[in-house]
Amino acid sequence: MKKYCVDMSGFSNPASEEYMPQDIYVSLWSRVHNLIIAGTIAVNAEIFDEMTHITGPLGECIKEHKKSLVLEIDAEDWDASGYLKHAVRMQNDHQKFIREFNGNSKGMIGLNDLSIIALGKALKLPVVSMEKRKSHQSATKRGIPDICDIESVPHLTFNDFLRAEGITL
Repeated sequence: MKKYCVDMSGFSNPASEEYMPQDIYVSLWSRVHNLIIAGTIAVNAEIFDEMTHITGPLGECIKEHKKSLVLEIDAEDWDASGYLKHAVRMQNDHQKFIREFNGNSKGMIGLNDLSIIALGKALKLPVVSMEKRKSHQSATKRGIPDICDIESVPHLTFNDFLRAEGITL
């Protein structure tokens, strides 16, 4: 059963050499692998494509378990039409915050980021990312947590995700 929608940054940033490298935090990443294998993580095809760039054992696990991660649009075992409706509506509602529509400006949300929020909204699941809320809300800059707040979708950092799963070192 799906429990989380995960943005690329939700796994790639913590798994980097700078934070919690996979060769040092072996037991932690093993538990994350088990959650992937168990089918608790949901992503769409666009986020999966981004995640295939994650290296090491985590990247291998992601690639090997595409079927348990990706919710395909043509599958009948979930509300794909509801997801698409949210995605289209969010693109319209949040157009002024989307980088692809505004000269690829930094500090704005990307379409792929918006799509994982739409997936979270459709599935009624939290979105895991490593983005932080903007310290002050500008007229044009929004990130994943900010749009999650607007859309009433819970947002978790990787550490929040670990706490929710009871994963400690």
